[in-house]
Amino acid sequence: MELIVTKQVLAKTIRNLLKNKNATTWVLMISAVAAHVIDEASTGFLPLYNNLAQSVRASLGLSFPPTFSFETWLVGLIAAIIIGFALTPLVSRGGRLIRILTTVLGILMILNALGHMLGSVYVGRLMPGFWSSPFLLVTAVFVVIRGFSQPRPAAGKTRE
Repeated sequence: MELIVTKQVLAKTIRNLLKNKNATTWVLMISAVAAHVIDEASTGFLPLYNNLAQSVRASLGLSFPPTFSFETWLVGLIAAIIIGFALTPLVSRGGRLIRILTTVLGILMILNALGHMLGSVYVGRLMPGFWSSPFLLVTAVFVVIRGFSQPRPAAGKTRE
């Protein structure tokens, strides 16, 4: 059995996903994450992070947080972004577990964006990742709003 996807079928699938508010906010946030990774990679975020992680490890005597080589860090984030985009159809269907997971991820992305922006204020210069942080913040807020605003299933129903 062959799987043949025509342009029309693909275009219809994309149109249907974009009509779905869950899918739209999700795709926007994953796109913001991709832009954020590019911003961090091109402005020297990883050396700053690795130095901070080593300081935390030394002062607390822990083996956490981890440090990364540039290649490992970038490949891991690219893989996460690809997985994020691939999950769009699942996100569009919704459901309680997906709503919880996307809301938690949205909250983490809000904290990430605020960390870059507030860190810039704290140190008095623009931190790596600053320029994409407002886009990440806004899209993550929309994902969290969608997560909290989804209707709760009525008694006896398992799907939304």
